[in-house]
Amino acid sequence: MSDRLCIFSFFAGSGFLDIGFETNGFNIVYVNEIFAPFIAAYRHSREVLKMRSPEYGYHHGEAADVTNLITGKAAQHLQELVQDCRKSHNIIGFIGGPPCPDFSIGGKNRGRLGDNGKLSASYIELICRNLPDFFLFENVKGLWKTAKHRLFFESLKQQLQAAGYILTERLINAIEYGVPQDRERIILIGFKNSFLQEMKIVFDKKLLSEETFPWNNSILYHQEKVFAYPWRKCEPFKENSLTPCPDGIPEELTVEYWFRKNNVLNHPNAEHYFQPRAGMTKFAAIQEGDNSRKSFKRLHRWRYSPTACYGNNEVHLHPYKIRRISVAEALAIQSLPANFILPENMSLTNMFKTIGNGVPYLASKALAQTIINFLETSVKNTADIHNITTT
Repeated sequence: MSDRLCIFSFFAGSGFLDIGFETNGFNIVYVNEIFAPFIAAYRHSREVLKMRSPEYGYHHGEAADVTNLITGKAAQHLQELVQDCRKSHNIIGFIGGPPCPDFSIGGKNRGRLGDNGKLSASYIELICRNLPDFFLFENVKGLWKTAKHRLFFESLKQQLQAAGYILTERLINAIEYGVPQDRERIILIGFKNSFLQEMKIVFDKKLLSEETFPWNNSILYHQEKVFAYPWRKCEPFKENSLTPCPDGIPEELTVEYWFRKNNVLNHPNAEHYFQPRAGMTKFAAIQEGDNSRKSFKRLHRWRYSPTACYGNNEVHLHPYKIRRISVAEALAIQSLPANFILPENMSLTNMFKTIGNGVPYLASKALAQTIINFLETSVKNTADIHNITTT
């Protein structure tokens, strides 16, 4: 089935979400990203990873403006591409995470009226106009958890249900999937009711419960257990110190494990980090593991990272070096493969911005697998029921 699963990707950034889907057998056929440096990084990383180019190409600039994709020539072109993709009996999915600072507690918090907030509504409108067989929508937990934003989120769901989608949602944490990071995001997934009927998958409700949709199948570490481990707290900073992994914690969820796994000191992006203009004494005074302040959080080598978010003066310091973390180290914290590389000519600001915006690779891979599991298991169960009733 997976060779027929074609993805139209929106707000693609540098492709973290897309790579997770593609390595699970999905076919990325269309890529949409309005910010030129991100689409250039997307192309570059795919070339390094030897992944094929999307059949319908890369769309950026005005062609990637979602408002243009709802009305006008760009909208007609997108509809034609979707129709062309359907000719080969492909299953079509839209995936995307609209920019989210307007819903973030630590961001602008302007909600649906903010410039970025409006993009969430535009993405939902895009789905309702083109009616893919399924979609995935990713955003910060503030959209789901904050009361004033939750009403907007519910209105988006009602719009999708009116367009014929059966929905399922979950507040995920990337650490559940093996990412060394405490990162919560709301994931909304929908399937066109008519598509499920064509697949002989029948549901009589507008929502898929967690029992019906296999959210738990790809979870490796349940949150209540993960956060109950005896994680190291704070300890005096010692430059270039060596300490063994303590007993009683899952080493594979620690920053140091991923630094070693990705060989970050020899990675092509190893030297890409902001050089402090001053304040070296301040850097050294912050304890290893002290992430109590809004900025200048020092990671602990034997603990997971706080959310990888490097805007709004959010600064993460290296556990045992007097500097900020490098791009290579940030990529490792996002669980990217060791051979994922951002281009040399990309600015440091844009490198860290695209990393912070991206869906962690292992989380995106798990979400892709969950969708496949749902479709394959549901089809199999329906076939089994049909065999039983006809014998």
